[in-house]
Amino acid sequence: MLEKIRAALRIKNSSEKINEDITDLIEACKLDLKLAGIKNIDETDALIIQAVKIYCKANFGLDNKDSEKYQRSYEMLKTSLALCGDYNTESESVEVVE
Repeated sequence: MLEKIRAALRIKNSSEKINEDITDLIEACKLDLKLAGIKNIDETDALIIQAVKIYCKANFGLDNKDSEKYQRSYEMLKTSLALCGDYNTESESVEVVE
């Protein structure tokens, strides 16, 4: 997950401090999702990955001019996930029905 988020944030520097900051944001996002009632947090699920990316984009860096835009987007996705039965019940994986 760390590498996906680093790529989404367009960060090439692999310093331990930056990795630690990003890892902290990833964990904070997962906890925030749990607080919203999302129990199925599968790190391979595309929507969970997207939620973490958006959360990190909203909260990484001090001069983030798009922070509010990303925060609103994250809140909307979090709400959708919390209302979806596939994500608010504990299970091994989410089955996509076409």
